Order: sequence, then C-alpha cells, then structure tokens
Amino acid sequence: MSGEISPSGKRSGPGSSPALRASHADRDRVVDVLRIAAGDGLLTAEELDERLEAALSARTLGELTTLTADLPPAGAAEAEVKDVVRIEGVHSGAVERAGRWVVPRRLELAVTYCEVTLDFTDAVVTHDTLRIDMGMTGKTLTLVTRPGVVVDTDGLKLVHSRVKYRRVPGSSDTPVTLRVELVGQKAHGSVVVRPPRRSLRQWLLRRPASPSTPA
Repeated sequence: MSGEISPSGKRSGPGSSPALRASHADRDRVVDVLRIAAGDGLLTAEELDERLEAALSARTLGELTTLTADLPPAGAAEAEVKDVVRIEGVHSGAVERAGRWVVPRRLELAVTYCEVTLDFTDAVVTHDTLRIDMGMTGKTLTLVTRPGVVVDTDGLKLVHSRVKYRRVPGSSDTPVTLRVELVGQKAHGSVVVRPPRRSLRQWLLRRPASPSTPA
C-alpha cells in the first residue's frame, strides 16, 4: 500500500516493502522521529518509552512503520542531526543557540572571550546525551534548561572560574530527557545553568517559567 509513513517519517513509495529487514540506521531514524514527537507534546513519556523499546527490537520495516503511523510527517526530523558541531570564536560577538535548534550529539566549544548561550527551552532533542567538549577562556557560558534537562559538570576543569547552578523548580520529579555533560576546561569566567527567565506576569504570580506550548 502506497502513501504509508516510512521509518524516516516521510511518505513511502509503492516500491517499499514492510517485510524487508530493518537496519540499525532505520531504527535510529525512527528513534529520532519519536523523540522529536515527544518533545512536541505528541507522545507522553510512557508512550515514548514503549515505542522506543519496540523500535529498538523491531526486525522489519513494517514493525517500525506502525510506530510512526499516527504521527504527522516529521518536518523537524528532516533536519540533519549532526554528530559533531564545532563553535569557534576569538574576541567576537556573542554566540547563541535558541528557539527550535537541533541539538547535536557532541558540541565542541573553542572560544576565547566570547559570550556563549545554549537555550534548551524549545530545542529539538533527538537523543538522551549531549557531550560538550570545552576549551573556553573568559566570559560566560550560559545553559538555559527546562524540566527534564540536567547538566553534569563533574568532568569540567575550572581555572579561575566558577559554576552557578539554579535548578528548575520541581525538576527533581521530572524524568531526564537530556543529560548535558561538560568536559574539558573553562578558564577565567563562569558557567551559569538556569531555567528560562519568567515573564512579568509569571513574576507577579510567582510562577516558574515554562517551555512554550506547541500550537
């Protein structure tokens, strides 16, 4: 039957067969689609866990297709999830990743006296770990988190630097969806981990800021 959703999240053609054996790449693509769908609020945490387990044990393309059949074509999943992204800068302007940016599997920071902000509030997360290899001198690295995003600085060497960690209220009861591991060295500056800033209304009502709700 033509027009079905393929493991990549796209419409499959008439030549594809659901009985074909699935490869590791096919399973990985479906896992990416499912994680993005959960991040968009289309799947609950329980549904995500069930479908991820089924995807990782699937033997045919047909088994994978059923896991994404009730999801819209994954426009965000079509964006390339890069294995490594490198950010370089020396006495340049501020570097910022915000909005619906796709989180890579590994990020290399090689910057000197440049402000860097990584905002995970609306980021597209397709895997459970982000490793940030740091070679950063001066200024501040700011990580804006959301419930489910945790930051591990145990592997980071600090030289005349400090870490300021403001946890998201109520985050201890939220399942971890992304673990950010900082390794390498941060010299002469600081690392700030904080939740999103509250709007004026939230501040007046003393409510924590929250990620934007999908339309």
